[in-house]
Amino acid sequence: MTFPAPLRPVLAFAALLRGAGFAASPEQTESFIAAIGLLGPNSIDDIRRAARAIYGPGPEQGEAFDDLFDAAFLGRALSAPALGAPEEMPAAYDASGLELLPEAGEEEPSGADASVAERLFTRAFSEGEAAGLRAFSRLAERRLPRRRSRRFAAGGGRRADPRAAFREMMRKDGELTRLPSRRRRQRQRRVLLLIDVSGSMKAGTEGALRFGHALLRAAERGEAFTLGTRLTRVTPALRRRDEAQALQLASGLVADWDGGTRLGEALSVFLSVPRFAAHARGALAIVVSDGLERGGPEALVSAMERLRGLAHGLLWLSPLAADPAYRPETEAMRAILPLLDRLGDGSGPAALAAETLAFAKGARR
Repeated sequence: MTFPAPLRPVLAFAALLRGAGFAASPEQTESFIAAIGLLGPNSIDDIRRAARAIYGPGPEQGEAFDDLFDAAFLGRALSAPALGAPEEMPAAYDASGLELLPEAGEEEPSGADASVAERLFTRAFSEGEAAGLRAFSRLAERRLPRRRSRRFAAGGGRRADPRAAFREMMRKDGELTRLPSRRRRQRQRRVLLLIDVSGSMKAGTEGALRFGHALLRAAERGEAFTLGTRLTRVTPALRRRDEAQALQLASGLVADWDGGTRLGEALSVFLSVPRFAAHARGALAIVVSDGLERGGPEALVSAMERLRGLAHGLLWLSPLAADPAYRPETEAMRAILPLLDRLGDGSGPAALAAETLAFAKGARR
């Protein structure tokens, strides 16, 4: 997606801030653009003051903030950190205990293996829409699981409808030739989508987000989160009508692309926040992940047991399941297999869409 030239330094500045660990939400960036327009800046210092007012760096972050500002707006290179003794990596919680993060040289750059290491950066997505997702959106509106609502609709039921009967009598001077009935309305169940963005899922992350965009556009009530070393709610981004814009916003929201794998911990965080856990109650929960959890399975099993108790249906879609002979090999996947309603193919957007529609028709384990 191409942006007007005056906006490019602003967007580049926001991306640099997120990459350096500063809080820079899309809403703050919009406020920054509005502030520049209201100021009608006469100098770069006006823009710098607006940036400080909107993003609010702490006193100890002022120098780093100014360096990032200069890099985005003045084209200056960022200063390299001083050489010295390498700092010790912090400890990261693992399901089987505490374990030190691996050194940078030990990480698998291709993202083929599960890891606990955290890598923070944004990610660019290609243009274009995956084939078949528009048709999926149209079908999903009708085929996603439904439940009985508390509200009633006229006709077709066994319950008498007193209000309709009274109106009928008023129109016919007290005569009632038939007893009107009413029935429970049907409404779509909630949909919860949990997407693994760790390094081992690198090849399928873009397709999963495109599928998530189509799913949330079709769902009456849907929520989407990404799981890696962090938990990130991407619903506001994927709700956008334009797919390219939705993916770009999601790229800015998620900071742990292609990093480590802490599925159990991320799911535990999701379930520990009441307003997040409420999205799983009575919902169709779809997890897109290969299940390559690092460490023991205890945290993942505990979280999946709680999620199983809340959700109406639990669908796990893995790119490894594209092979008909696939059988879960990791200890974590074997442990949670009895908790799943269906373990299906998650190798691409078309497979994700087909598995979801098949499950919605009642193909449950």
